[in-house]
Amino acid sequence: MSITEGALTLSPEGLTHAVAPALLSCATAVPPRRFSQEEAFHLCGYSSSRIRQIFLNSDIDSRHFWLDPATFTPQESPDQRHARYLEGARSLAALAARRALDQAGLAAEDVDCILVASCTGYLCPDLSTLLVSELGLRCDVQRGALLGHGCAGALPLLQRASDHARANPGSRVLAVAVEICSACYFFDSSMETIIGNAICADGAAAFVLFLNGHSAAASNSNGIAPLSVLAFQSVLDPTHLDKVGFEHRDGTLRIVLASEIRNLAGPIISRCLDSLLLPRGLRREDIRFWVLHPGGRKVLDAASEFLRLAENDLRFSRRVLREFGNMSSPTALFVLDQVRASGEPQPGDYGVLLALGPGFAAEAALLRW
Repeated sequence: MSITEGALTLSPEGLTHAVAPALLSCATAVPPRRFSQEEAFHLCGYSSSRIRQIFLNSDIDSRHFWLDPATFTPQESPDQRHARYLEGARSLAALAARRALDQAGLAAEDVDCILVASCTGYLCPDLSTLLVSELGLRCDVQRGALLGHGCAGALPLLQRASDHARANPGSRVLAVAVEICSACYFFDSSMETIIGNAICADGAAAFVLFLNGHSAAASNSNGIAPLSVLAFQSVLDPTHLDKVGFEHRDGTLRIVLASEIRNLAGPIISRCLDSLLLPRGLRREDIRFWVLHPGGRKVLDAASEFLRLAENDLRFSRRVLREFGNMSSPTALFVLDQVRASGEPQPGDYGVLLALGPGFAAEAALLRW
């Protein structure tokens, strides 16, 4: 016996991706300037040996920032921070978007809808509108902006792209997550701002989603098999609204990153996974690729221990953390890009894309190659 959930067939054998949106591409972009943790420590103006150890013990080798070290100062004005966000977000979003379109074998005029997720700046007109002229999109393209989802932003972005693709078969959706976290650096003596400054970085990621109404088995110009986006799950715990996010202080954004997060991560991830997998006849052992957002070394350690994941399951998340740091919303897509490029996924493999964000929220998506 089987039942149908939307376009997906649920059966005792699990999910089949009869007609599900296909991810045709996944591309990334980072600023041209790369900084070691030692360089980042000095760039922030710190001198304490204790803070230096926090930077060096983060399991991060390097990060990218949209700034010029010759002119950057931690005492930037709000106007300077905003200008840097606008320039960096626009440039990186456009670069990631062009790469995603090239990878999918599409031109700018093929895009029917563009969505953008970001939490480190505010623009009006929004960034999706600015990218219409930047990328040369059609004047009738549909647009949307997702604001304030923090590190989990890639998941609502993917879900809204999937919603649009399902509602409009044949529509090509371009989605971009971009953050200039360095434009939100705040400098005080609190541990949460020090840790935020020690791990957060700048970057963008983009993907193209498509559903042709008959099969998810589309192809792209690189011959990379697309993967189907099968289902989503969210779990919110509003009792911890104050534990993660940004607050406004002195006209700028200041990161909120409570130490309790490492202890809250495991239980809420577990609840989210059970709600995603069990009703669909799947177990955690059925998942080959764990695409976990690397929020930080201790968050990954807690998730690994609570979910009983092998170190091999976290190798792509660890690699992205080491090479890029935590870029907030695009970071999970960086991990997915690594999986697609070097994980050697096989037809039928399942993956789970997972991230934590403000809310306090766990967001997950079920993928299948």
